Amino acid sequence: MNGLASGRLAGSTLGRLILALPLFAFLLRLGGAPLFDVDEGAFSEATREMFERGDFLFTYLNGEPRYDKPILIYWLQALGYLIFGPSEWAFRLPSALAAIAWSYATWLFARRRIGEDAALVALAVAASSLGPFAIGRAATADGLLNCLLALSLFDLWRHLESGERAPLLRAYLWIGLGALTKGPVALIVPGAVTCLYCLSRGEGLRWLRMIAHPAGWAILLLLIAPWYAYALHRHGQDFINGFLLKHNVQRFSGALEGHGGSAAYYLVAVPLLLLPWSGLLGVALSRLRSDVAHPLRRFLWIWFGFVLVFFSLSGTKLPHYVLYGCTPLFVLIGLHADGARRIWPHLLVPGLLMLFCIALPGVLDHLAHGTAGDGYYRAQFSRALAEAGPLYYGLTAGALLLWLAFVLFIRVPLIHKLAVTAILQVGLLAGVVVPYAGELAQGPVKAAGRVARDLHEPVIFWNFSTVPSFSVYRQAVTHLAEPAPGELALTRIDRLPPDVPVETLFQRGGVVLVRRLPAPKP
Repeated sequence: MNGLASGRLAGSTLGRLILALPLFAFLLRLGGAPLFDVDEGAFSEATREMFERGDFLFTYLNGEPRYDKPILIYWLQALGYLIFGPSEWAFRLPSALAAIAWSYATWLFARRRIGEDAALVALAVAASSLGPFAIGRAATADGLLNCLLALSLFDLWRHLESGERAPLLRAYLWIGLGALTKGPVALIVPGAVTCLYCLSRGEGLRWLRMIAHPAGWAILLLLIAPWYAYALHRHGQDFINGFLLKHNVQRFSGALEGHGGSAAYYLVAVPLLLLPWSGLLGVALSRLRSDVAHPLRRFLWIWFGFVLVFFSLSGTKLPHYVLYGCTPLFVLIGLHADGARRIWPHLLVPGLLMLFCIALPGVLDHLAHGTAGDGYYRAQFSRALAEAGPLYYGLTAGALLLWLAFVLFIRVPLIHKLAVTAILQVGLLAGVVVPYAGELAQGPVKAAGRVARDLHEPVIFWNFSTVPSFSVYRQAVTHLAEPAPGELALTRIDRLPPDVPVETLFQRGGVVLVRRLPAPKP
């Protein structure tokens, strides 16, 4: 690198910090926040129920078959559960380890192809961008899937680059594990990207030979056929309807669970997911035209472009879907980082994000006293100022002041300023902001679950079906129903019927645990 990084990263103290950044980013206070609902709670409770049922071949959520995802992530979470018990750390550890592997795989791939310094930048982007940070610390399937997609496409490129058989067979292994993690998308993305790349070079027959490799298909089928055949045998048409049609076909053809968006949805999402590195994305995009003449760069842009277009056409849109195509951006940003010249366009938005972290309790308190949203979330936010306290403000303001001192008074290249910004952002979010936000959003649910567990009585969800983490903390299945007199129920404060007599056993924020009382005699 030159210009931007006139001082080398490789071998420097900052370079060594970047090498350790994935461990810091994905393990720091990994269990510091309660499980977030719906997704973390659902995955974790489905894993917990494996132990309760003694059934490790299919998943259930609050006693009902869960068709959302295949089995691999649950098996990995079950290992964490077995070693560490039913803790947030245990449920999130597979994602964290996958994100660490994803980051280092990006670095190793880039190191040989774009140089030591550029590879370190790619590693920093992979380990500290907002999107990977979020899914790499979540008890869901997406951290693992992103790791497996990256491994598969890196090895497919190695095969295209060298013609060697071993990387191709490894790619089939990663694709098979990806299909056991989240389904057909693990085959679609590598298949489409390599097809488009080969067609762009007039090598369609080569692609056909790649996707028809007998040994590769043997690996793929050996991995995926047993569990899918078992799931089909066990649940028949319900598995086809629930997994294949609802959670794959319908996600693409329609806005499932209300997660829709315009065709420009991901054009906004990508820069946000890449914070604090979003400014360098613009530098990389400015080189797009010249990049297509270079084989590797063309491959990387096709990878990103396919994912962007494919999920922009999908009816269901969630921010993390486009992360399947962000791994090549990590490499391209590292490659082109020396093209940045002006400092403030790259540092303004990360600075605003730190400022927002300081203001967050006040913003939430303002919302709590307004009329926007529903009563449940206003009740949850009503604790915003009390939960923050002096320590929160001291740490967030201290991080901002430290960052300002560094970027204003330390004369180092822009890439060094961005790397330090990324490290501070990770520490601030993981160490302070996410635990704070988790306590606000999920702390009352966790506390209610523990109260209910100690009562040793059945509990039902009453007009409140979106908190599966309650079952995790209660350590028991919870069904949705209308409580009979004498039964315990968890409900939202804004959905507690005013004409039904209850005894309140626990209330915090918008979460209420009650015992329904008999109606008074006339």
